[in-house]
Amino acid sequence: MAVTKIKPIKSTLSKALDYIENPDKTDGKMLVSSFGCSYETADIEFEYTLSQALQKGNNLAFHLIQSFEPGEVDYQKAHEIGKQLADAVTKGQHEYVLTTHIDKGHVHNHIIFCAVNFVDHHKYNSNKRSYYGIRNMSDKLCRENGLSVVVPGKGSKGKSYAEYQAEKTGTSWKGKLKTALDALIPQVSSFEELLQRLQAAGYEIKPGKYVSCRAPGQERFTRLKTLGADYTEEAIRERIAGRRARAAKAPREQRGVSLLIDIENSIKAAQSKGYEQWAKIHNLKQAAKTMNFLTEHKIEQYADLVSRIEEMVAESGQAADALKDAEKRLADMAVLIKNVSTYQKTKPVYDAYRKARNREKYRAGQEQAIILQEAAARSLKAAGIVKLPNLATLQSEYEALHAQKEALYANYGKLKKKVREYDIIKQNIDSILQADRQPEREKETERG
Repeated sequence: MAVTKIKPIKSTLSKALDYIENPDKTDGKMLVSSFGCSYETADIEFEYTLSQALQKGNNLAFHLIQSFEPGEVDYQKAHEIGKQLADAVTKGQHEYVLTTHIDKGHVHNHIIFCAVNFVDHHKYNSNKRSYYGIRNMSDKLCRENGLSVVVPGKGSKGKSYAEYQAEKTGTSWKGKLKTALDALIPQVSSFEELLQRLQAAGYEIKPGKYVSCRAPGQERFTRLKTLGADYTEEAIRERIAGRRARAAKAPREQRGVSLLIDIENSIKAAQSKGYEQWAKIHNLKQAAKTMNFLTEHKIEQYADLVSRIEEMVAESGQAADALKDAEKRLADMAVLIKNVSTYQKTKPVYDAYRKARNREKYRAGQEQAIILQEAAARSLKAAGIVKLPNLATLQSEYEALHAQKEALYANYGKLKKKVREYDIIKQNIDSILQADRQPEREKETERG
């Protein structure tokens, strides 16, 4: 679980940077990194960018803190996550310094980024909306790395992504219990018989207001009601009696069966209890819309629909990778433009410094410009730049790449929208077909 907070820095920027870069807190500065600047001269580089701001303001920088649950992540992974968060927040346009502190009981990241970006020199707007964006980015990164997140409105730690995946694949205690219940419910005639069958399978049963079960090797009991709406005692009794259908997953294959025929038959079976139950949630308009979609897109079988979704998901993934690549190239080019511009603007001062008879005195009067020139020269050398590129050409290339990125972003958005649209159609089909099969199960229960 990572908790985030952000605050502005209105003064003492150098002190704030010195604090987060403290070698005692950052493993001898092994956990210090930066973007668009050198961490040793970040305060001066921030100040130079601020001096070019199109809008004047009181904020010099913003201090973002990302704290992790004790023992949940090692410091190297935390630093990696912190860099991903900093890149997402600053979008390759703000200088920042990132450090990971390991001197306390919990690992936490400090990110200080300039209040003005070095691309078009606009200010960063910090408000509730931008903060929620930061929190969502942090939560997304936590899920991707198997860490827990805070569930909004719950006031407690949420599920980790690893736990979510375990439940999804049926490998968690809850997932296994749900699987056992789903297998036994069609075989028993009462809730009491179900509990007896669970005991025979090795589960320990704890009766009471809320019945709980514990599998062999499981540390704590699991209340049935925590498994979901289909697993409360009342819901299970209804399922056993055939008065309730579980929101089942879709059949994996529908080979040789026309989806349109299946849906038409389901609509015609309006008198069936299964359909009536489904119709309370969905409606005939939704079914008709689903049929029109299938006809329009020439989808005749369930396997065709699944295959189409898989293709679009793969295409969406490729588009996401292309977008990330474009964003990385944009960030690198933005830094290059910044360094070339800084180098050119400060070169006359640096040349005069090198020719000065009393360099020490000259440097004292022009120290900031000299430090900026030296920092830009180091960065250009590290980037393998031997001959200084034309600044106007670089800016034109940047604009062209930015336009390409926007096109990629628009395409990625369209693909995501299509995937969501197909997913909704698939959910509709799953609900319709599941409802239509329910009466058959009720008859089987009556015969049993």
